[in-house]
Amino acid sequence: MPSVDAGETELHYLRAGEGEPMLLIQGMSATHLAWGRPFLSELEGSFECVVFDNRGMGLSGRAELPFTIADMAGDAAALLDALEIETAHVVGISMGGMIAQELALAHPERIRTLTIGASYCGGPDGELMAPEDLRMLGAAYASGEPERVFRAMWEINLSPAFRAEESRFRDFVEMGSQLPAPQPVVLQQMRACGAHDTHERLAGIDLPTLVIHGDADRLLGHGNGREIAAAIPGARFETLAGVGHMFWWEQPQRSAELIRDQALAPV
Repeated sequence: MPSVDAGETELHYLRAGEGEPMLLIQGMSATHLAWGRPFLSELEGSFECVVFDNRGMGLSGRAELPFTIADMAGDAAALLDALEIETAHVVGISMGGMIAQELALAHPERIRTLTIGASYCGGPDGELMAPEDLRMLGAAYASGEPERVFRAMWEINLSPAFRAEESRFRDFVEMGSQLPAPQPVVLQQMRACGAHDTHERLAGIDLPTLVIHGDADRLLGHGNGREIAAAIPGARFETLAGVGHMFWWEQPQRSAELIRDQALAPV
């Protein structure tokens, strides 16, 4: 997996596929493996996809603490610079959707189309994880038991319908355990997400924008997606019925289809 100097850190990335460049930005505690091959393979037939590990995660370099969502948006811009990509379609999910918001506000000239999935923009109506889910997840991390942590993440990230097939849990654990996700970095990501607030600035985004959100999302509720779409002029909002936070994991073909149609639509 090659790497580039992004100024404040070293970023490891993968570049695959044919077509216009597409930068995909992952969420909290996740590495590039969290996209999953079923989803990426659907996009790589139409786009040159660039995936990477955020600072301090997976194979990327150490993260100096603290850092902000805007700092990570700067990392994404530096990655585009290093790869000599002038403009790209940008897809950000969860925390990655927050990073994509800041990237679109700071560098709109670098973005062809914008897709924000299962994310959050702050503001008076923004809703983060429910307190009882936060306590459950915190207790799992505090236990130091990997199985308990994965079970908590499995429950919060995926819908009951998807979790009904127990064999899927093995794939989830395999994805989450292959690369490092240092706890201090994840906790700082959590703090950065809590401080994120673009609600009053999103009206300044003038880009073709798609917002995707599952209506069974327990991590960042469905109302957050509706609020983001309402705040960005002309944004299209797509609800995935009965789908949890990791919508691209539950419905890879449908998710890729929505993103592909958005990126390839005539301007």
